[in-house]
Amino acid sequence: MQYGAARVPRYTSYPPATAFHAGVTEPDYRAWLKSLSPDAPVALYMHVPYCREVCWYCACNMKLVRREQPLRDYAATLEREIDLLADALPARLSVGAIHWGGGTPTSLTDDLLGHLMAQIADRFHVSDATEVAFELDPRTFEPARARTLASLGVSRVSLGVQEFNPVVQATVNRIQPFEKVQEAVTALRGAGITNINFDLMYGLPRQTQSMLESTIARTLELRPGRIALFGYAHVPWMAKRQTQIDAADLPGLDARFEQAEAAAAALVAGGYRRIGLDHFALPDDALSRAVDEGRLRRTFQGYSAGDPPTILGLGSSSISTLPAGFAQNQAEVGAWRRAIESGELPVHRGYELTREDRLRGFVIEAIMTDMQVDIAAATERFGYPEDHLDAALETCQPFLEQGMLLRQARHIRVREDARPALRLIAAAFDSHFEMNTLRHAVAV
Repeated sequence: MQYGAARVPRYTSYPPATAFHAGVTEPDYRAWLKSLSPDAPVALYMHVPYCREVCWYCACNMKLVRREQPLRDYAATLEREIDLLADALPARLSVGAIHWGGGTPTSLTDDLLGHLMAQIADRFHVSDATEVAFELDPRTFEPARARTLASLGVSRVSLGVQEFNPVVQATVNRIQPFEKVQEAVTALRGAGITNINFDLMYGLPRQTQSMLESTIARTLELRPGRIALFGYAHVPWMAKRQTQIDAADLPGLDARFEQAEAAAAALVAGGYRRIGLDHFALPDDALSRAVDEGRLRRTFQGYSAGDPPTILGLGSSSISTLPAGFAQNQAEVGAWRRAIESGELPVHRGYELTREDRLRGFVIEAIMTDMQVDIAAATERFGYPEDHLDAALETCQPFLEQGMLLRQARHIRVREDARPALRLIAAAFDSHFEMNTLRHAVAV
């Protein structure tokens, strides 16, 4: 694919986090929080940056932990941050969703998780309808903990699977036999947690199309409700642990594309619906229903089934999404803790949205979720003349000429076979975009 080498944002936000800056300060964040509607529900994102094992492909903000004390210290600081955040809000807000990510949030012991969930319930309105989702690492997950998670109200779990092939697993330092994943899935379902997601990857070192197809076949045996199929982003200049991976072992662009499309075809043949750029869901999953009802969203957690648009992030490096803009916490745990201990919300950078940003963000999210957008309706919605984005539409001309886009007046629709180019097409409407900056991953 000629466009596959282009480096473009993933568009889990607009503007992307690369546009964040230190001009957004703690007082700004407090003002944004205070202006939230007391009646509108929010989502919470809880970041735990610790893992028991290190995967060499990982570019996340994480730390290796062997002892319990750093986890207890982190949980104590997170407890204090929950109080600071709740005190800054205009009321005790309702929570529509709680997402625990990392790292591996189940690195925290049952008692620490239970204490933190109880505190969230004390400072926010949490109901039986609140979706509580956890990311977990099957390698370090003890099946007996499934019932503990269920008792905490967990209703969805995402398992990092990536690839079942032992050669690839050894190359990326993630030894995880199929039986270990199967054991975790069986335990979770036995505890009543039936909403299960898998994360899979293509473009990994020494990975071949046949290996990935075999992984898809094994995945179909376990039949998770949702699957995210991500392309490995090799950025060793940003993620030092990736220096353990020999770039010569990586599949080329054509091979990456062939892997991704072969995996997608196998999932669709296995009964999954292709959603957005890189997600798949069974027809009865909430994500499929969200597509049919026009509620699909694109957030820092990927695609979601209509979670509240306001997401409040807690923990080091977490990002809050508010009507006024984005605010990101200190990434380094020490700096995050020092801010909280001084009584300050630990925000250190962010971005205040303009009307122009809101318009472009609306168009980009529509492309990434619905694969189509009525530009004239969008400009009218945000109070601009209908020709306001005509320059961006002209940038799409090569996609029209290649048959990737269909256009009628100012309405554009991405063809199904051009789905892998969604990020590149969305970039035409991104006024912050700098082509091929090394801070972005390749388009395919």
